[in-house]
Amino acid sequence: MAVAGVAALLAALGGALWLAARRFVGSSVPRLHGGADAGLMRGKTVLITGANSGVGRATAAALLRLGARVIMGCRDRARAEAAAAELRRDLRRDGDPGLDPGLDPDGGAGELVVKELDLASLRSVRAFCREMLQGPGGCLGLKMEEPRLDVLINNAGVFQCPYMKTEDGFEMQFGVNHLGHFLLTNLLLGLLKSSAPSRVVVVSSKLYKYGDINFEDLNSEQSYNKSFCYSRSKLANILFTRELARRLEGTKVTVNVLHPGIVRTNLGRHMHIPLLVKPLFNLVSWAFFKTPVEGAQTSVYLASSPEVEGVSGKFFGDCKEEELLPKAMDESVARKLWDISEVMVGIVQ
Repeated sequence: MAVAGVAALLAALGGALWLAARRFVGSSVPRLHGGADAGLMRGKTVLITGANSGVGRATAAALLRLGARVIMGCRDRARAEAAAAELRRDLRRDGDPGLDPGLDPDGGAGELVVKELDLASLRSVRAFCREMLQGPGGCLGLKMEEPRLDVLINNAGVFQCPYMKTEDGFEMQFGVNHLGHFLLTNLLLGLLKSSAPSRVVVVSSKLYKYGDINFEDLNSEQSYNKSFCYSRSKLANILFTRELARRLEGTKVTVNVLHPGIVRTNLGRHMHIPLLVKPLFNLVSWAFFKTPVEGAQTSVYLASSPEVEGVSGKFFGDCKEEELLPKAMDESVARKLWDISEVMVGIVQ
């Protein structure tokens, strides 16, 4: 009990010091949606996966303020519609008009669109892309639903869940975090190329350091460790980014990957925290973890900043390029993972 009391006291003291530092120094992560940047993304369409909560939602809000037309690709349409309604209310309250379809967005925030997208279902991914590319009902010859796509942000993710499989039989973390986004990106590459200069932004994690690509057991059927498998999926995100960047050379489509830091979101809902420890954990997370707005800044930066125009295949954190471990830069592994992923999602037989 004495140890727990000391730990709680230290955490409280650390939180107080952290808050004091933030008050007098301010966040080290630049904010990108302020006045001088207003209109930076006007006329551009951005697709964000998992945009109904956490970092994705904060990214959507920031890009809307920059004037972008934002498509929220979300698994749960009802929750996405509720989140979209709240975003509209928040931006109107802040003085940003022009959010409803048909309104002139000049001088205000961009348009917000909700579309259903379940990355745990290849069928859903294909249906989503068919609607994007071919219009209502997926009918060729009709006006395209989305004539351009300037930025694709692969943000959605599953974190350390118990062993379960996607609709197509893939281990959930690898299936959603890597394979679902792999298929989505490949199916939208034509639209991204025709909209160039355009960008792909991939959200990974520094936890990639603890993962390895085991080609003999990508589906974790021989053994499963939820932490290791999350790290594997985040390493796969980085290898995918670097291989895609190589394949897109000369197309004016760039692709970069980032880690948002440790952020207070519902991503950790599968983590088991003992009841007695929860108050201390909540205090520590409140004091030391980033807010979703802070966690979103590097995504917003890579999606919108002129500073990274033409930059591709790089890893970023806190809006700065960072070094990768050698295993995340292994070109032979990246190419093999790409080839196997194509087979797994049915791009090639």
